[in-house]
Amino acid sequence: MSTGKPATTPNYRDLEDDEFRERIEDLRGRYADCDLCAYDCRVDRTAGEHGTCQVDDTAYVSTYFPHFGEEEPLKGHNGSGTIFLANCNMKCVFCQNFETSHEAEGDPATAEEIAEMALELEARGCHNVNFVSPTHHSPHLVEAVKIARDRGLGVPIVWNCGGYERVEILERLEGVVDIYMPDVKWGDDAAAAKYSKAPGYWSNVTDSLREMHRQVGDLAVDDTGLATEGLLVRHLVMPNHVESAKRVLEFLAEEISRETFVDVMAQYRPYYKAAEEEFYAEIDRPITETEYREVVDHAREVGLENLYLDRSMLKRGGSFGLF
Repeated sequence: MSTGKPATTPNYRDLEDDEFRERIEDLRGRYADCDLCAYDCRVDRTAGEHGTCQVDDTAYVSTYFPHFGEEEPLKGHNGSGTIFLANCNMKCVFCQNFETSHEAEGDPATAEEIAEMALELEARGCHNVNFVSPTHHSPHLVEAVKIARDRGLGVPIVWNCGGYERVEILERLEGVVDIYMPDVKWGDDAAAAKYSKAPGYWSNVTDSLREMHRQVGDLAVDDTGLATEGLLVRHLVMPNHVESAKRVLEFLAEEISRETFVDVMAQYRPYYKAAEEEFYAEIDRPITETEYREVVDHAREVGLENLYLDRSMLKRGGSFGLF
């Protein structure tokens, strides 16, 4: 993690108008034969057809506000300006936001309206605009960034996704997104298929991580500690899946960068179907301190240098912080 640098201009401020418009047109066209995520459903969302994300070409926003629960480099003193998109391109049976991600609670929003939300969040002092579950509505969001940019938006764009992306689409986001924040859920394809309904997850997420890092590099923060650009990876440690977590950490250290900022999360609880169906009994409990410590110890063993950890699980006092 690069520290102490002066604030930089967000990438999208330098993207030429013609290039921005071409990106928007290209992405918009993909709604008609949808390949925006790794499911590659190929449905015509412009005609009202639904793929895995269960939504047509209308973007829905469930809520937006300054979020103080994100990592320190994102939330700072004034919060991360989160815009939660309804629906999701993954179907995690343990989703804590299932009302939004699975049951589509949200209001329709045009690119213009999303741009207004972004500008409002910046005006309220938020340090960035943080698109949550953005993948299936990337056309709207890229257009919203351009509209907001043209009206003066000047804070970083955070792409807060599940990692089940397509490299071809990520390439269209280069120069638009400043901070990629994938929640890398699994290092095990069988578990990904069972619990997140995401076939071929591991090959997709590893290719996506390589592309994200190629575009923005390791996480950089300014002299106030706020993130300005780079890759921030989250991994939620799951019960009975320590080996999956280890594989994720090994990949990051060996294939991406030992300086990757990794939030090793311990807050798993069995929400939604994980708490209701016997088929998912393996994940029907919180993780143990032993599981968490084993994962953290492995992260250190493989040489990861920027770990954001849950101190309460390590009996170190406080809540969260870099170790």
